[in-house]
Amino acid sequence: MIIDWHTHSRYSDGSDTLEMLFWKAKQAGITHLGVVDHDTVAHHNEGHLLARQYDMTFIPGVEISAYDFKRRRKVHLLGYGFKGLCPAIEALCQPLLARRHAHSIWQTRCIKDAGFQINIDDALAYAYTSGTLYKQHIMNALLDESYENKNYQTLYQSLFKGSGVAAGDIAYIDVFQALKAIHADGGFAVLAHPGQLDSYEVAEELIAQGLDGIELVHPDHTETDKNRVKQLAAKYNLLLTGGSDYHGKYGAAVELGSYIMDHLQRSLTVKHL
Repeated sequence: MIIDWHTHSRYSDGSDTLEMLFWKAKQAGITHLGVVDHDTVAHHNEGHLLARQYDMTFIPGVEISAYDFKRRRKVHLLGYGFKGLCPAIEALCQPLLARRHAHSIWQTRCIKDAGFQINIDDALAYAYTSGTLYKQHIMNALLDESYENKNYQTLYQSLFKGSGVAAGDIAYIDVFQALKAIHADGGFAVLAHPGQLDSYEVAEELIAQGLDGIELVHPDHTETDKNRVKQLAAKYNLLLTGGSDYHGKYGAAVELGSYIMDHLQRSLTVKHL
């Protein structure tokens, strides 16, 4: 049993179709695949069908783009274990997706007005599956390079960061509302990559409100992060998860099958599948 709890597809900001993601995971020897596209559960139905086709176990999930308003920083919350429809998550996330789409349309227009050769229809074509335009789709319409390419990074930073013509962000979901929505839909909530977003301070506040787990294995986690996560998990009896945070060419270069749970951790998580 090889579990990757954390992957993304074209249903949000991943570059691979869901079927391509399953195919790659199968080739990598993964037996249990968690797909946690951002702020949507639209991938769940196709995921169940593909799991039968590829003889794999599908872990339907979501990654909610939330915010810690007390500390003014982003915090991502993963949800798993859903058995059917997720009306609470959809009601919470649909306005967020609408804000993201409108903001990305504005960003595309700003980039075009700045003299870049970009067609809004080309960018939207990459967002066909998600229905929501992301910066990754805009970048794909500007140049056909992967996220880790130097030209990509230089252009991305110049457009979307600092004083870039398309800099700025949207209003995110309160993390405590995200926690309630996941539980309302029958799922269990996991704090995503706390080392990446420095979410340790809010972790204990979330635990007090019923947080179920915390992500241990992640490409951005150092040994210090892993030790810190293990200590929190042991102290509060939290579920441990982990995965690659795979986005295809739209994200950091990670190899499927490399960021998985070890034997002991799998034995702790299997009862929740």
